[in-house]
Amino acid sequence: MSSTFMLYGANGYTGTLIARLAVQRGLRPILAARNAEKLAPLATELSLEYRAFSLDDTAATDEALADVPLVLHCAGPFERTAKPMVDGCLRTKRHYLDITGEVSVFEAIASRDAEAKTAGVMLLPGVGFDVVPSDCLAAHLKRRLPTAARLSLAFQIQGGVSRGTATTVIENQHKGGLVRRDGVITPVPAAWKTRQIDFGQGLVEATTVPWGDVSTAFYSTGIPNIELYMPVPASRRRAMLASRYIGWLLALAPVQEYLKGQIQKQAPGPTDAQRTQGSSLLWGEVEDDSGKKLVSRLQCPEAYTLTAMTALAIVQKVLAGQVAVGFQTPSKVYGADFILEIEGVFREDVN
Repeated sequence: MSSTFMLYGANGYTGTLIARLAVQRGLRPILAARNAEKLAPLATELSLEYRAFSLDDTAATDEALADVPLVLHCAGPFERTAKPMVDGCLRTKRHYLDITGEVSVFEAIASRDAEAKTAGVMLLPGVGFDVVPSDCLAAHLKRRLPTAARLSLAFQIQGGVSRGTATTVIENQHKGGLVRRDGVITPVPAAWKTRQIDFGQGLVEATTVPWGDVSTAFYSTGIPNIELYMPVPASRRRAMLASRYIGWLLALAPVQEYLKGQIQKQAPGPTDAQRTQGSSLLWGEVEDDSGKKLVSRLQCPEAYTLTAMTALAIVQKVLAGQVAVGFQTPSKVYGADFILEIEGVFREDVN
């Protein structure tokens, strides 16, 4: 089995975590990004090859991908970077993985299923915390209740967020919420609904968010009605409610630039200690038209640590030839129990 793949966006917070864990696991990723100066120190530290190229340069992209079996794409925001990398993978017939959590990106890649099948490659976005654990939980619940017509998922992250994640939030905060109704992704107001959810440590109030499973869980389970929830501080929920009325202001370029500038003043992401002490909790509920409900939960490592672990587990499966061509979701290719292969993950059926 080959140990080589391309890790694009390797100099970012999550990309660096993945690169270091990959070497610990005996993999030899080719580190890649736009900026050679930012890549070189990490490549030197890990004794890895690196390649610098812009996704805007078609010829350079194709040349860089020519001798790798797959790309793990970690350079966000993915609304801007996913398409040119997918284009490159389809042209050069390389498998594509990424760590996006953006609904629009999942939908855009899903629309290229036929192209991927023609090229003989797999397009598998969302191989990190977005959306491996929640996708596997959704598939497990569908397996428990095949007649399910409604799916609710929720996640609780204990630990900080990276600058990249925060930037994606800023870029999308004016767009409101999303749910799936009768199979169709449907816009709803920000902070549309709240409900009490028990992640295993007592009830907490959670609010609807446009999490990636609004897209992916439908492909994985066929359940037509899907909602996603996350506990948020009261101040954050008030800001979400306010965005219903000042979304136009939040979308203005000067406001975006100011907020992103503030983000760049923050730490790149959670410290090693924060990640070690943190965890991520997931909850899911399915209901059918007779009113039957079932609930299951997951307890997982901290979100960024989990992203590195699941992404590399999938990389290793792809390198071993475990692929399904076309657009895929994690549970469609590797099953609802794939998440249980990850160290530190526990699943509980509540009822």
